[in-house]
Amino acid sequence: MAHREELSRFLKSARARLSPADAGLPPGERRRTKGLRREEVAALAGMSVTWYTWFEQGREVHLSVPMIERLGRTLRLDATEREFLFALAQHRPPPLETQIDEEIRPATQHMMDSLSIPALVIVEDWTVIGWNALVARTFRDYDQLPRSKRNLFKILMLEDRYRVDPDSFRAMGQRLVARFKWDYSRTSKPEIFDEIIAEMMEHSELFRECWQESEILPYFEHVNIAVMPDVGDIGFWHSSYAVEGAPGQRLILFAPIDKASAERLARLNDMALDR
Repeated sequence: MAHREELSRFLKSARARLSPADAGLPPGERRRTKGLRREEVAALAGMSVTWYTWFEQGREVHLSVPMIERLGRTLRLDATEREFLFALAQHRPPPLETQIDEEIRPATQHMMDSLSIPALVIVEDWTVIGWNALVARTFRDYDQLPRSKRNLFKILMLEDRYRVDPDSFRAMGQRLVARFKWDYSRTSKPEIFDEIIAEMMEHSELFRECWQESEILPYFEHVNIAVMPDVGDIGFWHSSYAVEGAPGQRLILFAPIDKASAERLARLNDMALDR
């Protein structure tokens, strides 16, 4: 238990040395003790007050790596203190800080271009950075959009075309937000999500509602329907996979759900080749 007692002392000391102004908070009323309050640290780190309180008290509370990283940034720990925090909390050194890979590899693009099904790659904040021709034919041509408009999460949550069936839109929105919350909880760079969250809070009632729910989704797969007037609706089962050696990148594949959908997709591809 000695390491838990030291963890408690360390966190209390780090919290006590920060003023509200250091954390960008208003000074508020007169404080009986110096430093930030526990609830302020918890809010700034994106944690519940109960979990942070238990963690600071030295209870057997196990936080994820991203949560510890956020806590370290909130408490303004330097590199040595960050390493000390991980040693006390997880009995191991902190992970190496990685740079999110924002560019698609030529080999990944070539692989997608060789597939007979739609495929795209998104980075950690859901911005689409690569796609094949079938994505452009069945969903949208990202080449016509500037990078700032290629965020798949915002596209799916805000475009009117997905709101035709209110029940389907709600179900899709709940899944998307549940997965987005999972990604947010695991990132070591939450600031890349903050702007998206603020925008969605302003523009999407469904997002505001779902963000308050407790559901999370640690995987990215489901059935979706592409409305294709020329060949008929195509049903896809989509799933995602991490791109090895490219931190933050996720490959999403769209496979036809049945024989009829596969035939329609092939016909759509043939029509494009004939042009």
